[in-house]
Amino acid sequence: MNKWLALMGLSLGLMAEAALAQLPDFTDLVERQSPAVVNIATVQEGRQARRGQRVPDTDEMFDFFRRMLPPDMNPRDPRRGTPHLPPRHGQGSGFIISSDGYILTNTHVVDDVDEVVVKLHDKREFRAKVVGKDARTDVALIKINADKLPTVVIGSPDKLRVGEWVLAIGAPFGFENSVTAGIVSAKGRSLPQENYVPFIQTDVAVNPGNSGGPLFNMKGEVVGMNSQIISRSGGYMGLSFAIPIDVAMDVAQQLKSSGRVERGRLGVMIQEVTADLADSFGLKTPEGALVAEVEAGGPADKAGVRVSDIILRYNGQPVKSSIDLPRMVGATKPGTKTKLGVWRKGATKELEVTVGAMPEDDQVAQAPAAKKSNRAGLAVAELSAEQKKALGIGSGVLVEDATGPAARAGIEAGDVILAVNNQEVNSADDLARLLGEDRQRVALLVKRGDSAHYVSLRLDK
Repeated sequence: MNKWLALMGLSLGLMAEAALAQLPDFTDLVERQSPAVVNIATVQEGRQARRGQRVPDTDEMFDFFRRMLPPDMNPRDPRRGTPHLPPRHGQGSGFIISSDGYILTNTHVVDDVDEVVVKLHDKREFRAKVVGKDARTDVALIKINADKLPTVVIGSPDKLRVGEWVLAIGAPFGFENSVTAGIVSAKGRSLPQENYVPFIQTDVAVNPGNSGGPLFNMKGEVVGMNSQIISRSGGYMGLSFAIPIDVAMDVAQQLKSSGRVERGRLGVMIQEVTADLADSFGLKTPEGALVAEVEAGGPADKAGVRVSDIILRYNGQPVKSSIDLPRMVGATKPGTKTKLGVWRKGATKELEVTVGAMPEDDQVAQAPAAKKSNRAGLAVAELSAEQKKALGIGSGVLVEDATGPAARAGIEAGDVILAVNNQEVNSADDLARLLGEDRQRVALLVKRGDSAHYVSLRLDK
C-alpha cells in the first residue's frame, strides 16, 4: 500500500514538473527589455473652468487648496468670479525606439498637458518635448535630450498567432516597471470610433498607467503598444487592446518627418454587408463595404461610385469587411490613383479613383470662426459689427477659451481683447500676428463687463 502511494506521489510530482516546464519563463526577457521602457508623468496646470463647468467636490487636492489658501486665492471664492481648476497629474508608459531619445507613447497620455517628464529605468528624469501626436491612432512621439539609450527591438505583428504568449511592461496605477503576461486573444479587432487601427486583443492585465507601454512577444520583440481596455469598473476585466507596432511606427515616422500624419479619403459613408444584404444584392458571400452615402464632389463621386455599390477590392486587395476599407484608404498617400472593384447590379465593375486628403484633426474639431495662438493659449472668435455695437467697442475679439500663459494671467472665457500693446485687434488673424512677433512679454487690453484694463502676459517660447 505504502509502495503504491509512493508511486502515485512520484507520478503526480512528475506531472506537476511537466506542467511547469510548459509554462514560459519571462525572467530573461524582462531583464533584457526593461531598460528600454519608461514611465511618463504629466502635469496639466490649473486652468480656468469654462463658464458653467463645475469644479468637482471629490478632488482631494482641490479640498486641500480650498482649506489652506486665503480667500483671495481660493479658486471657488465667489469674489474671484469664474473658478479655476487645480493642477491635474497624469501617468503613463512608453518605450525608447532610438538611442538619441525618441519615445513612443499614447496620444491620450500627453494630450493637452503642460509638462511631460520621462523617468528612465536607471531613475534618471528628463523633461520631454512632444514631437507630434495623432488622435486617430492614439500614437504620440516624444523626445528627450539624451543619447546612448537602450532601445527596444521591433517585431512583426503579422507573425503573431492567436494563443501566443505576450508580455506587457508599464506603470499601472503608478507602480513602475510592473510586468504582466497573457495570450493573444484575437487579431484585427475593430473598436467603436476606431477605424484606422486593427487592434491586437489580449488578456494581459492592463490598467491605467499601462497606456503607451510595449507589448512583447516571447522573442523580446515589441509587437504592439498597449492602448485601451474594455471595463465596467475602470480597471482590468480581461479585455486589453494594443496598437500593432507597424501601425505605430508608420505614424511615428510621419510625425518625426513632418509633425503630422497624412491620410487618404474617398468621401463615402459605408456599412457592413450582412448575410441578408448580400442576398439582396446577389452576392454569394457577405463581404465588402456597402456604400450608404457618397459625398458630392468628393473623390469617390468623381470616380463614379454610387450609393448601393459594394466595394470588394481596393488597389488589388480584397475588402473582406467594411472595417478593412478605412485602414486601406487611410494608408494611401493623397493624390494616388488606385482601382476600386465594386459590385453593382449583379456584376463587378472597376473604377479608377484619385484618393483625396483627410482633413487634419484640428481642422475637423475647430470651429471655422475660432483660431488659436499656441504661444498665448488663447482660442478666440471674431465679433460681428452688431456685437461690437452692442458692446460699445470699435474693435476686439471674443475669448472662447484661455489656457497656458493667458490662463495664468487671469484671462477668462467671455473677455474681449481690444488691443495688444498699443495696436488694435480687429480679427483673430490680427491677434495671432501680434502675438507671433518675437516678444517675451506683451500687454493685452482686456474688456470684462463694463470695464477694460491691461493684462501683462509672458509668452511661452
